[in-house]
Formats: sequence, structure tokens, C-alpha cells
Amino acid sequence: MKISRIAKAAVLAATVTLAAPSVFAQNIAIVNGKAVPKARAEAMIDQILKNQQPGQPPQTRTPDLEQKVKDEIVMREIFIQEAERRGLNTSPDYKVQMEFARQSILIRSLFQDFEAKNQMSEAEARAEYDKIKAANGAKELRARHILVEGEDEAKSLLAKIKGGAKFEELAKKNSKDPGSAENGGDLDWANPSNYVPEFSQALLKLKKGEVTSAPVKSQFGWHIIKLEDERVAQFPEFEEVKAQIMQRGTQAKMAKFRDDLKAKAKTDYKFSN
Repeated sequence: MKISRIAKAAVLAATVTLAAPSVFAQNIAIVNGKAVPKARAEAMIDQILKNQQPGQPPQTRTPDLEQKVKDEIVMREIFIQEAERRGLNTSPDYKVQMEFARQSILIRSLFQDFEAKNQMSEAEARAEYDKIKAANGAKELRARHILVEGEDEAKSLLAKIKGGAKFEELAKKNSKDPGSAENGGDLDWANPSNYVPEFSQALLKLKKGEVTSAPVKSQFGWHIIKLEDERVAQFPEFEEVKAQIMQRGTQAKMAKFRDDLKAKAKTDYKFSN
């Protein structure tokens, strides 16, 4: 029995109709006869959600985001086809840029892979916290100082202080330290280790309210130092700074990884630093 042309057309139409949902489910659109796969949009959405910027509102998958990505993907296909029609994908400049892009993607992937596998552990962060805390000592000191260029001037000012002149007033009029002079030489609360060794050593010998018996020489000039007060060091709890310590630790591992690769590479090239 022969099948009529009308029957064949009906069967073919039914077949195309049944297949269409499957085809369109895999593609966003057809642009000038070329399919734009849905997978391309999914990959872009994944990248957007993965590479969110710190400090920015968190991006979530929404119908609005999906629509914007689809619009972008289809527009890109339109532009790409036009660029290829003009032969721009065979130009020397295009090939150079593609090579640089390939290198950048590979290098970024290398460092992302290393970072993912070499995060600073909480135990390492705790050890680093204890080290920093120990280095900062158990107490903080509040000091004042008057900084001048010459020893004779420093001795003259010290004699005035011993004679009853106010330390703060002399600091305002004579100190060469722009950061503290206006505040009467006040250096605020600090760990003694924050200062240059000569200054720190002299400060630690003073009792509350005392002034150094002689000017102190440092790389900055001559100091007259007064210990205003002291207190138990105010140090943040581990949980308050854990995230920052872990971030810095991971960055340090990354820097060492980069340096190690550079050191191990066999090359006749001489780096500038």
C-alpha cells in the first residue's frame, strides 16, 4: 500500500513537532542558522556567581539574571558572526591577543588551583596569632616626646622642664615631630616595640610621670621622653582577627609559591629584582 504525499507530509510535520522541544531545550536561540547552546549561558552564570567581588551585594541566580545573560550571549553571537564574516579572526592582532588571553587564563587557573589547595588552616592561624600577641608584649605605654635636631637644644629644653616648665607647652613650641607636636608631644597608646630601639629602651626605664634624665639620640634627632601612663595591652580575641590572619597567611603561601617557581626555573634570563 502506497502512502500518499499528504500522509508523508503529516508524518514529517509530526516528527518535527515532537523533536522541536528537545532541540530548543538545548539552545537559547538560532542566529543566522547557527545554534546558540544553552550550555554557554549556564557557563556564564556559573562564572558570575563564582567570581563575586568582596564588599558587593551577593549575586544570586534569579530569572532577571538568567534573562540578562541570555541577552548577552545572543548579542555576542551576533557580533562574533559579523567579526568572522569580516575575517577578523584570522588577523595577526587577533592571534596575538588570543595567545595573551590563553596565557592569562592558564596562569589564573594555576594560582586559583594552588590557593584552593593551600588555604591557611585554623591551627596555623592560631599559632600565628599567638606569635603576634607575644611580640606585642603584655603592656602598652602612653608617651610624650619633644624632638629637636641638636643635643644642646635638647639639653636646654630638658633644663626648663626640670625647672618647672610644662612639657606639653615646650613640645608644641619646639618639637620637630609634625605628628605629635600640636598635641603636646602625645604619641598615644602603643607597644614599646613600635618605636626605634633607642627610644623604646629609654621609655621602658621610666616610671609613670617621669622624664628621661638626658636627651636620647635616634636616627630622627634628639628626644626628650616622658612616660604618661601604662596599661595591660588591649589585644583582640582570636575569633575577631582569625579571618584576616588566615587571608594574610594564604597570601604569604601564594607569594612563596611564586618565588619558588621563579627560583627553580632554569633560564638564562636575568630579572631586574
